[in-house]
Amino acid sequence: MKKLAVSVALALSCSGLALAEQPKQIRIGVDATYEPFASKSADGKLVGFDIDMANALCAQMKAKCVFVEQDWKGIIPALNAKKYDAIISSMSITDERKKAVDFTDKYYHTPSRLIAKAGSVKGTPDSLNGKRIGVLKASTQEKYAQKYYAPAGAIVVPYDNTQQVYLDLNAGRLDGTVADSVEGSTGFLKKPEGKGFAFIGPVLADQTIFGYGAGIALRKGDDALRNGFNGAIKAIRANGTYKKVNDKYFNFDAYGA
Repeated sequence: MKKLAVSVALALSCSGLALAEQPKQIRIGVDATYEPFASKSADGKLVGFDIDMANALCAQMKAKCVFVEQDWKGIIPALNAKKYDAIISSMSITDERKKAVDFTDKYYHTPSRLIAKAGSVKGTPDSLNGKRIGVLKASTQEKYAQKYYAPAGAIVVPYDNTQQVYLDLNAGRLDGTVADSVEGSTGFLKKPEGKGFAFIGPVLADQTIFGYGAGIALRKGDDALRNGFNGAIKAIRANGTYKKVNDKYFNFDAYGA
């Protein structure tokens, strides 16, 4: 208990110390086509776990989040072009991306799965020979499909957003997709258009591709903002705010092990 109290106090203290260096407004880049993490409501409002998490972190840092929508393929170039200050958009922390941007600690971690018509394939790479597998451009899922499925004869088809993938999957123009398990379930399988489709095979595992969880991306060398976000992540995990946001969307702890 004493160790926990000290840990919480340090997290809050670090967050507080970082506040003096933080801007009052933080521009957040987001791809709003990734339900339940970031999408648009019927009235055009940005909603989702990433949106609520960003707002919670900004509030902890005594700042206001200003969201800037950006397609996924261009989301890192736009950050480095100073279109916004940070990316909070379910971006996996990978060694390859670390060459272009800095990352905070993770704020959640969920696995990826293969989705296809139930019973249509076994889920092994060789069972996908000749099959069209749709993936989000520049995603970890695309890299996985290119590494494991393409050499076995699968045709990997990149898309600008996951909504386009699901439209073509439902229409029969694709045979499957690789998706985050939570996004794939909420954004497709639990919807009417996902009827007859299912997760196929086990959770996909390759840390060199999928990385170490989702983190906040920042421009190289922006240590003050990175430290501020890290302090805020620790603080909201400690004070119950993270759990409140988490439980709004999930019946498990998205933070992961």
